[in-house]
Amino acid sequence: MLLKIVSFFLPWPLRRRWLNRLFGFEIHPAARIGLAWVFPGKLIMKAGASIGHFTVAIHLDQISMGAHSGIGRGNWITGLSTKCNNRHQHFGHQPTRKAALDVGEYAFITKNHHIDCTNLITIGRFATIAGYQSQLLTHSIDLFENRQHSAPIHIGEYTFVGTNAVILGGCNLPPYSVLGAKSLLNKPYTEPWKLYGGVPATMLSDIPKEAKYFSRSDGFVV
Repeated sequence: MLLKIVSFFLPWPLRRRWLNRLFGFEIHPAARIGLAWVFPGKLIMKAGASIGHFTVAIHLDQISMGAHSGIGRGNWITGLSTKCNNRHQHFGHQPTRKAALDVGEYAFITKNHHIDCTNLITIGRFATIAGYQSQLLTHSIDLFENRQHSAPIHIGEYTFVGTNAVILGGCNLPPYSVLGAKSLLNKPYTEPWKLYGGVPATMLSDIPKEAKYFSRSDGFVV
């Protein structure tokens, strides 16, 4: 813990080298972490990846960020590391569970979201978790078996998740699709080029393939 606290106050170039050497992280020289408490079991950040100020990322096995991907300010990213399996009874029936976050190249998580990585969350390339206060929740209580259970979440490439959405474990948002603001995604969908929305979310309409968001070669949106 003392080493983590010391690293927090180091200038970024020195801090990056410190994190790589002492914690076994793989942070590219062109990647950057702000004033954030980011200590998963393993951290991989490719060139141009960034994590903003006041984000907390703890108690998960791994965070992997592709080139030019980003996690904005004030996000809470947590889970239950599989290294805790011997100390907790939770999820003992899921020996292959992986508590991890995988963010594809040019994908971006904006700010003030809650990302529960008790199980794997993958966010495809050029996807956006937009707005504020969305929740991605991979675990809950199985009422029939009276135990905690988890399931992965997959967010496809070139997707857009509107503000204040809730996505539950086991869900899939197909590539080239949109989840509307304040929607609840509680089951997997497979059809791309669709707008999904509502509580619970259903397929609402087609998305024109001419929409320029879905053909970007740069993650930045002016």
